[in-house]
Amino acid sequence: MSATNGHARENPVSLAGPPLATSCTTTPPPYSADQVKELVAALEVPFDPSQIEWRVTSATKNQHPVRGQVIPYANQRAYTDRLNALLTPAGWTRRYTIHTSANFERTKDRKIAAKVLVTCELTIFGVGSNSATGEEWADDDNSCTAAEAQAFKRSCACFGLGRYLYYFTGTWVDLDDRKRPKSVPQLAGWATPAGWREGLRPDSSAHSNSTINTPKTHSSQAGSVVAEIETLAEPLGRRLYRGILRDVARVWNPRDIEEVSVQQRVLEYMRCADRGLARLKGTVEKTGPKALTPILQALGVASLDRVDNLQTLKRIVLDLESAAAKP
Repeated sequence: MSATNGHARENPVSLAGPPLATSCTTTPPPYSADQVKELVAALEVPFDPSQIEWRVTSATKNQHPVRGQVIPYANQRAYTDRLNALLTPAGWTRRYTIHTSANFERTKDRKIAAKVLVTCELTIFGVGSNSATGEEWADDDNSCTAAEAQAFKRSCACFGLGRYLYYFTGTWVDLDDRKRPKSVPQLAGWATPAGWREGLRPDSSAHSNSTINTPKTHSSQAGSVVAEIETLAEPLGRRLYRGILRDVARVWNPRDIEEVSVQQRVLEYMRCADRGLARLKGTVEKTGPKALTPILQALGVASLDRVDNLQTLKRIVLDLESAAAKP
């Protein structure tokens, strides 16, 4: 299915008010490099937690209570809503191609069955196109719908939309008698819009660890997280280090944090602060230390080592980078 949607030429990441009135053309001019960066950054922001659902990917056998491994996902509506909000319905389109392929062996019951293969080509006018495939067994009543959804979401990920969900590899939870989760893990800060916009990012080497919130069964992981937090005390400085512990966990010592999910959140904030200090150092090398003085004065901060929270650090970094960009 496809549609000729025209295009939208307003700033793609502006959500303040209706789109600007512009004329549509069949070959819209491309976005500038800066506009593409802004658009991709807006697409990469995680979905609101209310749009996240959890899928059981595997379950234990002969065990009570039954436990299952769950991963988060968002349905197609969340993806299309984000595209419509950023681009308007006229700013993008998609096209599906459906095939069937026979002689595939289904490993679950060792039967031979055909598969439905779907290719989705997603086009953002003025930016470009990406395509991806999805598949499902043909004997499934919803095979075409499932394959289309998979292909569409994979093509969205090529533009950055929903890509963050690939960092999750699964968390074990108790299941009810219908093999549904009795409870779901708490999303880490980096997997929420607010945390992402603050600069929090997943640890590419740990993937889904930050969804775990049962410290008593994960003591070894808890110890490693606390140890990593402690290594950042010197790079951040005493005031910023303790300020993050205070604001995020309401403690002065990371060993007093009981929940692994809170430990992970503290670690994410501290990593973000460490990256911010590195950016600040690089910018100061370009501008010279004198450019930092009026920014600190405007914020009422006597010196950089008096900064005790991530928001102030972020403001300093952005203001200095803005000053450095001026001719």
